[in-house]
Amino acid sequence: MHLQRRNRILRTNASIRSLVAETILTPADFIAPLFIDEGKNVVFEIPSMSGYYRRSLDGTIKEVKELWSMGIKAVLIFIKCDDKLKDNTGKEAWNDNGLMQQSIKAIKDAVPEMIVMTDVALDPYSIYGHDGIVENNKIINDATVDALVKMSISHAKAGADFVAPSDMMDGRIGAIRKGLEENNFTNTGIMSYSAKYASCFYGPFRDALDSAPGFGDKKTYQMDYANRIEAIKETLMDIEEGADIVMIKPAMAYLDIIREIKNSVTVPVSAYHVSGEYAMIKAAAKMGWINEEKAIIESLTSIKRAGADLIATYFAKDAVRLLK
Repeated sequence: MHLQRRNRILRTNASIRSLVAETILTPADFIAPLFIDEGKNVVFEIPSMSGYYRRSLDGTIKEVKELWSMGIKAVLIFIKCDDKLKDNTGKEAWNDNGLMQQSIKAIKDAVPEMIVMTDVALDPYSIYGHDGIVENNKIINDATVDALVKMSISHAKAGADFVAPSDMMDGRIGAIRKGLEENNFTNTGIMSYSAKYASCFYGPFRDALDSAPGFGDKKTYQMDYANRIEAIKETLMDIEEGADIVMIKPAMAYLDIIREIKNSVTVPVSAYHVSGEYAMIKAAAKMGWINEEKAIIESLTSIKRAGADLIATYFAKDAVRLLK
């Protein structure tokens, strides 16, 4: 048998496969999400996210130092707001002495070169668990955007490198950019959750922060998972309004969206490997149905192959260890 081309030659052994690999993961690809709680010496394992923890700020600083030593260059921080501080205005979100603001300052003091990205949404601060201000069981867009601008300016004042609006309100990127400019935070970036879908894969995250919606769902502001063209429209509008990085969330169930957006924009594209995707791999591995280590690397490689320049993932530390 004579063949002019034998494609298997480039798969002969690990060395040649490594040489011709089209997609290479590195520690610099990852953003590590961190959940932060009040108090000291708090280490709370999230029940639906085996092996992942919510920590008080002292433990968070140790974690950030370890992440930096491993080559991870960015963290995305979320805080658990005390129930007594929650209301329908979200005012705790722009408290200069709030847990988020304290956390930003402490992380930047401990590891100045770490890129600190901050969640900008009202759900952790809302008595209703929604990403916006509620009136008559509806999420009010424009009043919410005003609150998000205050929140973003407060984060920038504390030292955040990027604010990351995850709310999906209309017009919030332009308003936040205007607010940052007017307050001389011209070096603060915006990583916009531009295509955030109303997904069932967020359940464990809501357990982590006790931020599940108290009524209804989030389908009036997060995107319909049946839609593709809408994601491109939303993303292009965010870029026009001043987004520096755009985000697709979730990741693994939306690889087609990541590729569509990568093909349509000239800014960096990030993707969020969300809590439900993490939990599925963990649960299947626990049952012995898949190899956890192989599943971690394969899933993250698929996200980068689809077009993500950055990946927010709860597997960041595990992946770096496996890559080494």
